Amino acid sequence: MSDKQGTLWQDGPWEHRFVAANGARFHVVLAGPEAGELVVLLHGFPQFWWAWRAQITALAQAGYRVAAMDLRGFGGSDKPPTGHSTPVLTADVGGVVRSLGRERAVVVGHDFGGTLAWSMPVLEPRVTRAVAVLAAPHPVPLLRPDNHLSARARAFLTRIQVPWFPERALRRGDLVARVLTDASAPGRKVPAEELHAYQSVMRMPSVAHTSLEHLRWLVRSTPRPDGRRYLAAMASPVSVPVLSVQGGADRFTPPRAFAADAAHVHSPLRTAVVPGAGHLLPEEAPDAVSELLLEFLASLRD
Repeated sequence: MSDKQGTLWQDGPWEHRFVAANGARFHVVLAGPEAGELVVLLHGFPQFWWAWRAQITALAQAGYRVAAMDLRGFGGSDKPPTGHSTPVLTADVGGVVRSLGRERAVVVGHDFGGTLAWSMPVLEPRVTRAVAVLAAPHPVPLLRPDNHLSARARAFLTRIQVPWFPERALRRGDLVARVLTDASAPGRKVPAEELHAYQSVMRMPSVAHTSLEHLRWLVRSTPRPDGRRYLAAMASPVSVPVLSVQGGADRFTPPRAFAADAAHVHSPLRTAVVPGAGHLLPEEAPDAVSELLLEFLASLRD
């Protein structure tokens, strides 16, 4: 999968590019007219840019310039041994926007990418036009002890705090398959193509470790000064338009996990629930997600 025949470098109605930003190099998949409004897509765990393949095509065909990036530590982007905090990754996104020659972008994030999208208006306000978050509660209530995450999600976050064993399970065991299955709606069988893609890319050098470091930072930093600074900053209200999309059958982030989001948004907040979809919204409900994003993007022109 590390060669250019694998899913990481899959051909399609897009181009692959390396973009330098924030002291690192990022693999970014670009599509759509260069003059179109920039929409940046941020994937979740254990995925990479390919999770957005349906939305890349739909948004590009609608005239938007789409940039789906592999986050730091994932896929084809740099995988440094340290520096995997949420503020650093947010700065990565801002840097990619500027490196693409743009002043502002609409940022769309799923799962952990949604946490970054929530962070953009606060930590990178100059480049953030609006945000859409999929299956991602606001970070402040999310990182509280009473965050209302499901028992499945809590068990996963607890398990990955130990060293080495989770990495081994991602590379050689069935942890990728179990995460995808648990995150899916009840009864959904993860397509073999998806399972192969995410298992293969997770087996690339360093990815299993660096991808987990993002999630570990979220948990471990909460009592530390860096985590407290991040949460203090995120207490500032979001002042750009926000779309929040939930899966009606999400077994990781149930509806109660989103109950406090509105208190952190002092701008138009749109919410939507996709019936029958689980946590993996871009792939479980590609058409519904694309339609919701296109409606939200169109509303920004009003």
